[in-house]
Amino acid sequence: MKIRDLLSAESIELNGTATGKEDILNQMVDLMAKSGKIRDVETYRKGVFAREEEGTTGIGEGIAIPHCKSDVVTKPGLAAMVVKDGVEFEALDGEPVKLLFLIAAPNTKDNVHLDVLSRLSVLLMDEGFTGKLLSAKSVDEFLQVIDNAEQEKEDKEKQEETAKETVSHSGRVLAVTACPTGIAHTYMAAEALEKKAAEMGIAIKVETRGSGGAKNVLTQAEIDEAICIIVAADTKVPMDRFDGKKLIECKVADGINKAEELLNRAVKGSTSVYHAAESASSAKEERAEGKGGIGHSVYTHLMSGVSHMLPFVIGGGIMTALAFLIDTILGYGATGGGNFGSCTPLSAFFKYGGGLAMGLMVPVLAGYIAYSIADRPGLAVGFTGGLLASSGNALAAGYAWADGTSGFQKFIADFAFQGADGGNTVSGFLGGIVAGFLAGYIVLLLKKLCKNLPASLDGIKPTLIYPLCGIFLISVLMCFIFNPLIGLINTGLSNMLTALSSAGLITLLGLLLGAMMAIDMGGPINKAAYVFGTGMLATAADMMANGAASTDPAVQACYIAMASIMVGGMVPPVGIALACWFFPKKFTEAERNSKVSNLVMGCSFITEGAIPFAASDPIHVIPCTLVGAGVAGFLSALFGCTLMAPHGGIFVFATVGKPLMYIISWVLGSIVTAVMLGFIKKDATHAGS
Repeated sequence: MKIRDLLSAESIELNGTATGKEDILNQMVDLMAKSGKIRDVETYRKGVFAREEEGTTGIGEGIAIPHCKSDVVTKPGLAAMVVKDGVEFEALDGEPVKLLFLIAAPNTKDNVHLDVLSRLSVLLMDEGFTGKLLSAKSVDEFLQVIDNAEQEKEDKEKQEETAKETVSHSGRVLAVTACPTGIAHTYMAAEALEKKAAEMGIAIKVETRGSGGAKNVLTQAEIDEAICIIVAADTKVPMDRFDGKKLIECKVADGINKAEELLNRAVKGSTSVYHAAESASSAKEERAEGKGGIGHSVYTHLMSGVSHMLPFVIGGGIMTALAFLIDTILGYGATGGGNFGSCTPLSAFFKYGGGLAMGLMVPVLAGYIAYSIADRPGLAVGFTGGLLASSGNALAAGYAWADGTSGFQKFIADFAFQGADGGNTVSGFLGGIVAGFLAGYIVLLLKKLCKNLPASLDGIKPTLIYPLCGIFLISVLMCFIFNPLIGLINTGLSNMLTALSSAGLITLLGLLLGAMMAIDMGGPINKAAYVFGTGMLATAADMMANGAASTDPAVQACYIAMASIMVGGMVPPVGIALACWFFPKKFTEAERNSKVSNLVMGCSFITEGAIPFAASDPIHVIPCTLVGAGVAGFLSALFGCTLMAPHGGIFVFATVGKPLMYIISWVLGSIVTAVMLGFIKKDATHAGS
C-alpha cells in the first residue's frame, strides 16, 4: 500500500486559509469527508478535537499531523492542506503551521495502513520534501512529489538493509521509540535518530513500538553488544531486557528534537547503568534528568499516587452520596441529625462501604507515591505512613500504663499521643503526601545501605529488612514530628474560631470557616472547622433546651456557622467540575472524566472529591478552592443563611434557612473557583502521540 492509496485528490487543498486552530481542523475534517471514508462525520470531528485536547499535533517546523482512530472510519485515509500564510496551531515550537496532513484510522485489528502513515511521518522530517509540497502548483504535482519521495525512501531502505547484513553489531547504539497512539511520533523519533546517527557516523538500530506492534525488534545478542540504549518513549516499554546496560530514558519528543544530544551522550557513555531490580534508583534518576529534572520527577511520583487514589475517591464518594439520597427519599432529611446517611439499614450499608473506600484514599496515595519512587519495597512503608496520616496517632489514654508513666514512656504519652480520640493528630492528605515521599526515599536509603551485604541476604531484603526498618522509621517521623505538628495547628484553629464566635464576628467567621473547608479537604484544618460547626449545633440544642427560641440571635449564629461550613465544603468539587468543562486544557483526560462524579460529590457535601486535583497540583488548586469556598461561606453568613443538619449537602436543604440565597452563595463560590483555576492553573502536561 502506498501513501497515494490513502490520499484522494479531492481531499487536498493547496490554497488554504484559516482564522485559527479550530477553523483549520474543521476544514480538514470537511476535506476528509469528501473522500467518502467517514461514516459519521460529526463523531469523527469530535474525535479529532478530543485528540487535540490531549496535546498539540503541531510537531514544529510548520507541520501538523492531526489524527483520529475511530469506529466511524470505514477505510484508512489522508487529507492534506497547504496554508501558505500559516495558521496559529499551538505547535511545539510556537511557529505557525503551513502544511497539514489529517489521518483517519479505522479502529480495527488490520493495521496495514500504519506502515504507510509511519512512512509519511518520516518523509515529513525531510525539509526538501516538505518544501516541494509547499511549492506544488497543482494537486497532481503534489501527489507526484509524494510518489517520488516514497519510492526513493523504499530504495534507500533496501540498500541500508543489505548493508546492515554485512555490518558487525559491535559498537552499535540501540534505541526504542514509542508513543501512546503510535501513529506519528514513534516513527518520527526513529527517523530523527537514524538520520542524525548517519550524519555522525554512528551505527544504530531503532525498535519502533507503534499501534501496529513492535517493529525492528532488538535481539538479545544486539542488546548484549550495544554500547548504550536510548528509550525515547511516553508509554510503557519492556525494560527488563536492558538490565546491566547503559541506558538513557527520555520523552519521545526528545527523540525528535534532541537526537544529536542523545546520541552524543550514548557514545560518550555519560549515563548510568540500568538495573531492572533497582530501577527506582539509577534508572529513575536518569529518567528524571531526561524529562525535566527534579520537578518533573516529583510530579511523576505524585501523579502515581493520585491516579491510584482516584477510584477510591469516586467509588466511595458516590456510595456515600447514595446513602444520603436513600435517607432523603425515606423522609429523614430534616430529622436524621447526626445519623443522617445511616438512618436505615440500606443507607447504613452504602455509607459503611463508601466510608471504608474513602478511608483508603490517603494510604493508597502515600503507598503508590512510595511505590513510584522505590518500587514494590516502598508499598508497605508508604501504606503505613498513609494510615498514620489518615488515622492520627494511637490513643495512649486507653493503655494500662497510661497513668503514672515516667521517663521515655511519659515522653511518648505526652508528646506523640495527643487528643482524647487521636483526632488532633490526623494530618490528612497533606500528611499522606509527605508520608509517601518520606517512605519512598527511606526505602531508597535502605537499599543503598544494604548494597554491600552478602548475596545470601538478598532474599530477605525486600521481605524483612526494608519493611521492618522502613515501617519503624516512617512511624517515628509521622508520630513524633508531622502528626503532632498538625495537632498543634488544629488546636490553635479551634481556639481562634471559638474566639471569633464569642466576639460576634459572624461574617468573618463564615469566611474563615468556608475557606478552612477547602484547604485540605477532609484533613485536620477541614475537620477543625467541621467539628467546630457540629459543636455549634450542640450549643444551639442546649440553649433551646434551656428555654431559648430558635429565632434567638445566639441560636441563629450557631446555625449560620454550620451553613457556612457546609457551603464551603460543597464548593471545591463543584468548582473543579465547572473548570473541567470550561477550561479542559488545564486538566488531564483522567481528571476531565471525573467531572460528573465531582459534581455529584460536591452536591453531597463530600469535599474529598477535590483531593486528587489538589494533590496533583496543590500550589495552583488549593488557593482557588480556598478563595471560592471562602466567598461562599462569607456570602452565606452575610445573607443570614442557616443550617440545622451536620451533613448531607442538597439532601438536607429542607433544613436550610433562606435556601435561595444559600444556593446563590454556593454557585458564586464555585464560579470563583472555576474562573481562578482557568487563569491560574497551567495547562496539563500531555504525552505526545
